[in-house]
Amino acid sequence: MVDTELKHLIKMANQIAEHCAIGTDPEVAVEKIADHVARFWAPSMKQRLKHYLDSDGNQVNELAKTAFLSV
Repeated sequence: MVDTELKHLIKMANQIAEHCAIGTDPEVAVEKIADHVARFWAPSMKQRLKHYLDSDGNQVNELAKTAFLSV
């Protein structure tokens, strides 16, 4: 079960991925997503989403998954 805070993190991760993917190839999009996450997400936010990705992660965009696992 996904709680409200985690739902919000998933939504933000997917929005970032969709925005970064516009007009670019997937490798560049992953780099942009990872850069954004590294610069603007608090460690607790990254940890929470990474934990979700390790346990399930089916609601997260594939580009976002790749980026989050590299940060």
